[in-house]
Amino acid sequence: MNMFRQTKRVTAMVMLVILVVGVLTSCAPAAKAPVEQTKFVWVSPRGTLEVMDDYNLWVSKELGYCAELGLDLQLEGGPSEALASVRMVAEGQADSGFPSPGVIVSGNDTGIPTMMAWEMMIKQVFDFAIPKGSDIDDITDLEGKTVAVGWEGVQLITDPMLYEAGMPLNSVEYVVAGGMWGTMVSEGKADAALTWRGLASQWTAQGLDLDYLVGKTFSDHPANGYVIKASDLDDPARVDLLGRFFKCVAMGLDFGRNNPRAAAQITLDKFPALQEQMTPQLAFDSMWELGCNYWEGYNLGEGYGWSDVSAWSDYIDDVYDLGQIQTRLKTEDIVTNQFIKPANEFDHDRTAKDASGYKLRSEWEAVVVPDDC
Repeated sequence: MNMFRQTKRVTAMVMLVILVVGVLTSCAPAAKAPVEQTKFVWVSPRGTLEVMDDYNLWVSKELGYCAELGLDLQLEGGPSEALASVRMVAEGQADSGFPSPGVIVSGNDTGIPTMMAWEMMIKQVFDFAIPKGSDIDDITDLEGKTVAVGWEGVQLITDPMLYEAGMPLNSVEYVVAGGMWGTMVSEGKADAALTWRGLASQWTAQGLDLDYLVGKTFSDHPANGYVIKASDLDDPARVDLLGRFFKCVAMGLDFGRNNPRAAAQITLDKFPALQEQMTPQLAFDSMWELGCNYWEGYNLGEGYGWSDVSAWSDYIDDVYDLGQIQTRLKTEDIVTNQFIKPANEFDHDRTAKDASGYKLRSEWEAVVVPDDC
C-alpha cells in the first residue's frame, strides 16, 4: 500500500513538472527569425570613405539598426567627379548618394533625375580655408584671388556662393590641385581653398595651420543630403525600402547626438590609416562640426533629415538666375520631406540607452566635448 501511495505521489509530481514546463514554454518569447536582408548601396561624393562625415551610417551598421530593418547597408567611396554620385543613383548603380545642392539641380537640368529626400545639413556646409594672418575676412575679399580645389566642376558649388554674395562669377581663379589643394594654401601657393565642415580637423591633423571663412555665416543656401532616384516615389516597394533606410539613418544620428564620443570611436575604428593621421580628439572635433549641423532638424523640432523647402526654392532661383541651369526647375521635383515623419518614429529611449551604455576606451573617455554647438 505504501508503495502504491509513493508511486501516485511520484506520478503526480512528474505531471506537475510537465505542466509547469509547458506553461513556461508557452509564455517564453519566441526566438526572432532572422530578418531577410536587402542590399542597399550608399555612395559617397568624395571618392573615399576615410572621413568622419558618415559616422551615422557606421553607427547604424555597428549597432545593427539597419540589419534589424532588413537592410544590408553597403557604403562605397564612389568617384570624386562632380556628377558621379547622382548619376549612379539615377542609373540604379546605387540606392542613395550624398551630393551638394549644385550637383542635384545641375544633374536634373541635364537629364539626371534625383531628389533630395534627407537633408543632412540645413545650412551651407562649404567654407573657404585661408592662410593664417590673411587679410581675407569675408567671401567678397576673394575677388581677384586664386582658390585651390580638389577636382574639376567645383563651380557647381562655388558659383552660387559668389552670386549670393553679389560677386562676378569670373572674379576668382581656380587651381585644381587634387589631394594637395589644402597644402597649396598652407604653402602660400593659393589665396584660399574650398573646404567643408569637418575637414578642418583633418587638415590640422596633417599639419596644415589655416584659418576659415565659415560658409553658414555668410550664405543661406542649403547643403548636402541623401538623394534618391526621382522615380522611386512612384514605386511602393522602393518607398518602403527607402523608408527603412532613412529610419536607420535617423537612429544612427540619434545615437551620435546622445553620445558623440562613442559615435566618433566607432567611426575612427573603421579606418586604420585615418587613425595614424588623427588623434581621438581631432577625429571627434571633425565629427562634432558635422554633427552640430546634422542634428539641426531635430533641434528645430522638425526631425532628423528635414529640408527647408523655402530655402531650396530661393537656391533654385539663384542658380537659374546665374545661368547654372537652363530651366527653372520645380522645387517639388527637387526636394521632398515625405520620409521625415515616419523615419523619426523610432524608439528614442532605446537609442539613448544604447548610446549611454556604449563602452568607451580610456583615450575616448578623455576626449573633451564642447558644452554646445
